[in-house]
Amino acid sequence: MSLDARLRLAFGGMHPDRTRRLLDQFGGAEAVVARLDGGALRVSDRIRAAVQVPAADRRRELDDLRHAVWFRGEPGYPESLAMFPDAPDVLFTRGELPIGGRVAVVGSRRCTAYGRRLAGEYGAAIGISGWVVVSGLARGVDGAAHEGTLRVGAQGIAVLGCGLDVDYPREHGRLASALVDAGGLIVSEYPPGTPPEGWRFPPRNRIISGLSVAVVVVEASVKGGALITAGTAMLQGIPVFVTPGDVTREVSKGCNLLIRDGAHPVLDAADLIAELELVLGPVQPARSNANERDVSPVLDALMEHGSCGVDELSQRVALAVPALLAELARLEADGLVEGDGITYTACTTAQLPGR
Repeated sequence: MSLDARLRLAFGGMHPDRTRRLLDQFGGAEAVVARLDGGALRVSDRIRAAVQVPAADRRRELDDLRHAVWFRGEPGYPESLAMFPDAPDVLFTRGELPIGGRVAVVGSRRCTAYGRRLAGEYGAAIGISGWVVVSGLARGVDGAAHEGTLRVGAQGIAVLGCGLDVDYPREHGRLASALVDAGGLIVSEYPPGTPPEGWRFPPRNRIISGLSVAVVVVEASVKGGALITAGTAMLQGIPVFVTPGDVTREVSKGCNLLIRDGAHPVLDAADLIAELELVLGPVQPARSNANERDVSPVLDALMEHGSCGVDELSQRVALAVPALLAELARLEADGLVEGDGITYTACTTAQLPGR
C-alpha cells in the first residue's frame, strides 16, 4: 500500500470509522484516494481539497512543524496498538516514544480536588516506578496525571483529539511542550490544524488504551471518555484498575459501576503500584549503584538528616505520601534504605554521590 496515498488520506481528517470502512471496502488507500480525486465519493469540499495536496508537500509541512508520521505495519508504529483491528492507519507524532511499561491514567474533566490530587499521586508513583503515563491531556484527571509525571522527572504520552499544533485546552499548551521536552510524546490520528470538534474525542480513547498495558480510572461519571477508555480496554483484554468513590457522587458512579462489573479496585498509589507489578513485573530500580543516586532526593534527604518518619520525609522532599512510599519501596529493594513502614533510614553502605 502506497505510503503517499495513506498520508494524503490521513490529511483528509475524516471520522476514523469512515476511513476504516473505506479502506476495507476498496482494498487500500490508493483506491480510496483515486475515487476521491475522481469525485466518485461524496465528501465535503474541505476533505476533497485536503486529500488532493501532494504527499511531498505534506511531508515538508510536517518537517516544518517537527512532526513525524507513523504508518501501521511500518517501523516505529507501536505493536501493542497495531494488533487491534480498529487501530489508526496513520498517526502524527511529536517527540519520542518513551521506553518502559505504559499505564493509562484517565478520569473526569470535572473531577473533585480529591480526584485531581490522587491523579497527580498516581502519575508520580507510576513515573518513579520507571513506567510511562498515557493520558489525554484534558482538563481534570488527565492533566493532573501528566503533571504528576513531570514533577518527578518521568516521561509521558498524551493522545490528542485534535491536531498536534492546536493547543486544547489552551492552558495545556505548555504542558504538552513540557512532555515533549522531558523525552515524552504527543500523538494524534488527526492531521495538523484539525480543530477540537467534539466528535473527534471518543475515538482517541481506543488509542490511549491500545498504547497501554493497563488502564487506571480515578474518577468518572457514567458517561464520558474515561468510561469509553475503560470499556475499550476490557474488550481489548487490558486490565482496568479503578479507585472507588462516594456512591452518592455523580463523578464516582462510573468508577463504582466498573468495579461492580469486574474492574480491579485500588485504594491509593502504593496499592496501585503493587497491582501494576503483577502486570508489568517488579519495579526496576533506576539506579544500581551509589554513584547514580544523585537523582533520588529521598535517599539524599535520609543521608543528610538521618532517620525520618514518612510524614516528615514527605515534607522534606515535597512528594505526596503514596508516591514517596513507592520510591521508598524501590530504594529498599535496592538495599539502599531500611524501614518499618513508619520510619526509614539510609543503609550504612549507602553514600551520597561524590562522598
